[in-house]
Amino acid sequence: MTQYIKVALAQLRPALGDLAGNRDKHLTYIAKARRAGANLIVFPELGLTGYQLQDLTLDVARPLSDPDIASLVAESRDIDIVFSFVEESPAHAFYITAAYASKGQLVHRHRKVYLPTYGMFDEGRYFAAGDTFRTFSTQFGTAGMLICEDAWHVTSPYLLTAGGANLLILPSNSPARSVTDIDHFGSQAFWRKLIQVYAQLFSVNMIFVNRVGFEDGVSFFGGSGVVSASGEWVAEAPTLEEALVFAEVDVQAVRRARFISGVARDEKPGLVLNELQRLQDEWRREAAR
Repeated sequence: MTQYIKVALAQLRPALGDLAGNRDKHLTYIAKARRAGANLIVFPELGLTGYQLQDLTLDVARPLSDPDIASLVAESRDIDIVFSFVEESPAHAFYITAAYASKGQLVHRHRKVYLPTYGMFDEGRYFAAGDTFRTFSTQFGTAGMLICEDAWHVTSPYLLTAGGANLLILPSNSPARSVTDIDHFGSQAFWRKLIQVYAQLFSVNMIFVNRVGFEDGVSFFGGSGVVSASGEWVAEAPTLEEALVFAEVDVQAVRRARFISGVARDEKPGLVLNELQRLQDEWRREAAR
């Protein structure tokens, strides 16, 4: 296993509903990353479609076997690719999906579990929710994927790291909200703190890729980056601008961090399972009263 991964953070501005145009932009970014010698390129949540889809969902949804999806998977012959789109299941359920492709094959698919349906968000109206968090093997070690709101639930990274992940990949569509200072929006500042806490708490490298641009008056802040297992920002993309940013991820940082901190080692998943079962039994008894 290589010690360093050269990661390309593809902080792009997708065009709403233009799957063909967005696919071509993906191919352009992949070609640039390949020429720069990157081992992995990560795109934002719904980078192939845009975010505020609503009724456009039917037009842009694709099964995994669709040629638009297959063309991106095929590009992974010499660079691993993470991209996100609206997946249509054989039963015609629609999911926000992130795919990991490597060596011309689809290695893993994660369907977004937590769909925000509050405030400005309306995902639960249009999309089905995923129901699993699974780790998978890559040439860089064991990885796991979260999609945006998934990361706002601490059980998500907990389950992935308990499953052996040493790398968490987090595509996002996070809007710019609450101007707090000259450097960051309030939403951006929250994400920065959250990612650092997760990286350091779970001793895991994290790759965060957020989009930029405007849709229906909503601005997305970008601010993509890589945080090491020690909680340090290795690289960070600009705010509000399209960018292709490269970062060196030290795979051995996880080994060092877990030697220094015993938090991951001393976790007690059996205890967590037992306590959750106890609480569930109590909730059921309470509901039956």
